[in-house]
Amino acid sequence: MRHNLVISLISDDKPGIVEQVACIVEECHGNWHDSHMARWHGKFAGIIAISVAVEHKVSLIEALSGLNDKGIQLQISEGNGTSSSHTSEMGLQLTGPDRPGIVKEVSSALASRGINLLSLTTECGSMPWSGEPLFEAEGHIQPPSNIDLAELDDALDTIADELGIDINLLEVSTPTRDH
Repeated sequence: MRHNLVISLISDDKPGIVEQVACIVEECHGNWHDSHMARWHGKFAGIIAISVAVEHKVSLIEALSGLNDKGIQLQISEGNGTSSSHTSEMGLQLTGPDRPGIVKEVSSALASRGINLLSLTTECGSMPWSGEPLFEAEGHIQPPSNIDLAELDDALDTIADELGIDINLLEVSTPTRDH
């Protein structure tokens, strides 16, 4: 029997972080499945999904925990296979002048309607002509099967008007994989 583990990590950015984690996973008979990692403001952060046979789970967790002494902070959680009542998936795009509160307002509107935010990538850049700060976000949401999409669209339009941004819901042809 195999156990699924989800590992989050953060460290000062330096060469060899991924290699250290990957070596331990391999040495302890684990299998690296999915990951997303990036450098942010001098830190290296990531999330990794692995599986390991039950007889190697404890040794893997102990070995990974030893990386804390090397400045790599890890949190290891047991993955679960929970399903949800959410059936459809939609894309979400936001663009507009950067200001505090954009993510809070949009995520509150989604959460209050029972909408699961599957993924979110945000970026601050500059508007092409003015150089003013530009906020952009892309994500995937999974609304409950009984949601009134017209009401959701109206609520997001209200938020967009209040914040001076564009918010678009998009049909998704290929759903996001459930990790």
